[in-house]
Amino acid sequence: MSRRHLLASAGALFTLAACGDKSSASGGTGAGADPGTTGFTLAERFPSNTFVPGTIRLPISLANKGSMLRTGPKVLNGRVLDSNDKQIATVSAGIRSKDMVIPYWPVIVKVDQPGMYTLRVDGDDGYGAAFLVSAPADVAVPYVGSVMSPFETPTVDNHRGVEPYCTLTPNPCPLHDVTLTDALKSGKPVGYFIGTPAHCQTGVCAPSLEFLVKSHARIGDKIVMVHAEVYSDSAGTTVAPAVAALGLDYEPVLYLCTSDGKVRDRIDVMWDQSELDERLDAFLAGIS
Repeated sequence: MSRRHLLASAGALFTLAACGDKSSASGGTGAGADPGTTGFTLAERFPSNTFVPGTIRLPISLANKGSMLRTGPKVLNGRVLDSNDKQIATVSAGIRSKDMVIPYWPVIVKVDQPGMYTLRVDGDDGYGAAFLVSAPADVAVPYVGSVMSPFETPTVDNHRGVEPYCTLTPNPCPLHDVTLTDALKSGKPVGYFIGTPAHCQTGVCAPSLEFLVKSHARIGDKIVMVHAEVYSDSAGTTVAPAVAALGLDYEPVLYLCTSDGKVRDRIDVMWDQSELDERLDAFLAGIS
């Protein structure tokens, strides 16, 4: 297996040193290609081992010599290759940076079969970003098309051993009025966010939750939204039961479920206000 087809270790939220072999931008071994010395690195802002066949969202940022870039092209164009370097799709993604320090580009691609794939973007360093698509039976976390299981998440009235029950500052978020179990019984669509503003290693959980709170205020009671923390203690040493119940090894993540609990959308790791609102509106439009 080539370097390009090696994934980052499980649980990594993004990788500054993208994996790859010495391929040219076209995926071959073109003369003069020198991956790793020219072009930008694709910083993977997506988890490993969580994708199933279907429409896949691959948020990426750009890096150069190990440093995340704060600027970039308005649009990134590229392609997705299978394990044989055969192109299966062309992709295009616009920059997202509203109220964020580090911009990102959410690449959307449809993949029909399990396997190893590589995202290549015009102007990258020749390595691209590898990702794995697995059969549903091999994916531990809930995915689009699966059914969300009920769980007694912490609420304002009952923290259920999670202290603090919400680490958003200066005040806890307003998404702890009901448990996930009660939300799934409400007969309404459900948004379930798992993330910890206080302990997120990538610094995206607090903004992601703040964006969700703003969306919640805009949408009102059209969706029942629930937040669960990642750790049970203020030191961030004990994983919370809600995380173990889903088998998560990354954060943050937002699940959008229909009234019967079916996962219609899953947004991993990072999003800005504009993308979140677009996906929420598309979700609501799709189930109306």
